[in-house]
Amino acid sequence: MTAIRPVCTDADYEGWREVLVAIHPQERCPSVAELRDVEAPKRLLLIAKLDGKVVGTGLSDRSVLADRALVMVRVLPDARRQGIGSELLHALSHHAVAQGYEIATAGLDDEGSLAFAQRLGFVETRREVEQVRRVVAESWPESARLYDIVSVAERPELWAKAYEQVALPTFSDMDVPVWPAVSGEEWAELWINDPEAMFMAVVCDEVIGVAGLLVDADRPERAEVAYTGVRQEWRRRGVASNLKRTSMAWAADRGITEIYSWTQQGNENVRALNERLGFTYGAISIKVQATLPLHLPCAWPR
Repeated sequence: MTAIRPVCTDADYEGWREVLVAIHPQERCPSVAELRDVEAPKRLLLIAKLDGKVVGTGLSDRSVLADRALVMVRVLPDARRQGIGSELLHALSHHAVAQGYEIATAGLDDEGSLAFAQRLGFVETRREVEQVRRVVAESWPESARLYDIVSVAERPELWAKAYEQVALPTFSDMDVPVWPAVSGEEWAELWINDPEAMFMAVVCDEVIGVAGLLVDADRPERAEVAYTGVRQEWRRRGVASNLKRTSMAWAADRGITEIYSWTQQGNENVRALNERLGFTYGAISIKVQATLPLHLPCAWPR
């Protein structure tokens, strides 16, 4: 028998994480502490249990794309085709509507999932590509003449400035339907998880560029490339390349053997930069959206 309920306890959070790690072993999954840190009234996490075992998860939250809800459903392969995914999606859709959202977005991993989503009213909006690079013996870049590269750990007071001076002016470079809506608090909490692994290019007390890594506690040998951005007037001077090479040298010194990045297919500049730095292509993520409410043939709770 299937039972679906909200995540409440640390054990629930661990079960939620275990499903994501099992389905996406190649990607970083937030820790229980990180998930707890972003708890909010409008955010809903669900677990689906089949015969007492967690076999599926759901998430409904505000998308970084303005005025849209993010919904995410994941079901273990052995528990699929039993209506669990549809039931989770029904609950998430109901919650998103209750929060006032009219559009839901989601990310999918394969054509089969896309076909399932299309039957429920979702349409494809764009695709993101994974770029992967092995980390070997990496050289630290030479010091630049016009700017310094420092970690956020060295200059923590500048991370808020990085939001104002780099993030906000460069979000429009992303190949997305609408620009991301990221608050300063979210920038501080969600876009960095280790101040030593995030780097800034600085001129005096002005931040001109950022790049770094999001470390993975479950798989410490891998790390995800964090947000990379350089102010318009400082582009084509090697700033982004030096920042990324700094992060790769940092990774090599700490035993990280592989880094990966998710980039919009239309963001040719970042993809080209990664190619020059030795990244190769991996998986594809399909982004979809649908008008709410979804019309699904199941009800929740039961």
